[in-house]
Amino acid sequence: MSARPFAERVPAPLLFLVGGTSVYVGAALAVGLFDRLAPSAVAELRLIGAALILLAWRRPGGDAWRGVRLVRAGLFGLATALMNVAYYEAIARLPLGTTVAIEFTGPVLVAALASRRFRDFGAVGLAAAGVLLIADVQWSGSPSGVLWALAAAAMWAAYILLGKRVARAGSGIDDLATGFTVAAVLLLPLLLLGTDGSFGVANLAPLVDPLVLALTVGLGVLSSVVPYVLDQIVLRRVGQARFAVLLALLPATATGIGVVMLGQLPGGLEAVGILLVILAVAVRSRDGDEPVPGPVGAGGELPGRAP
Repeated sequence: MSARPFAERVPAPLLFLVGGTSVYVGAALAVGLFDRLAPSAVAELRLIGAALILLAWRRPGGDAWRGVRLVRAGLFGLATALMNVAYYEAIARLPLGTTVAIEFTGPVLVAALASRRFRDFGAVGLAAAGVLLIADVQWSGSPSGVLWALAAAAMWAAYILLGKRVARAGSGIDDLATGFTVAAVLLLPLLLLGTDGSFGVANLAPLVDPLVLALTVGLGVLSSVVPYVLDQIVLRRVGQARFAVLLALLPATATGIGVVMLGQLPGGLEAVGILLVILAVAVRSRDGDEPVPGPVGAGGELPGRAP
């Protein structure tokens, strides 16, 4: 069975569940690194690991490194990288639930702006309410943490919009590789940040630890390569509004992982939030979306090749 028909038959919500599981396992690795490296440095290492893996896998040709295509991919990669930097800095200052709730204002706003039907606005409202209940928002914590979370929300919105533009170019995963590479190079100074706020070469010391490097590679695979490749598959099949609503499955996935792996049973409000998110995905109309047209790249790659 070819990869393309298989990918097209897998429901988009299921792809998001797989991607969400990978994201939160990767997040557990990231938390384990925060006592050795600054959150921004961890985000940069995650980006470098993902870029190296994608470059080795895809080996983008010369056309991918020139002109408008490189600029477009670079902007997409930079938006993705800054989203992760802001997210890590936010969870270092605020409770995870608060950060997730604030961050989701980005994709929810994209969904609202892209909608054309009352049914779609209702789905967005349900998703927003569900995310807020799951996240158990607490408007406390540092002002800087709130600003970092808002920055993550803005970059998440940019990720969706720029990802769709890259998708229309028809060479997605290759452009993902070049975009991550451009962003990794531009953000290299983040590695010089220390956990105490210092900036200097001395903060590179933890990178000589093989365990830190191994965790970084695992973080790149679980938190970047797997979920973003799955995002590219879904982005080419659905419109921006439905993509943004589907992203609301991520906090529901995190809750499920907490139950299975950590024994963290959701409270009443959290359970209601999960049901609202699932209902939002079911209510969202499937007509009116605009899947990205165009052929799949040479070699029979997955539709995700056009992110």
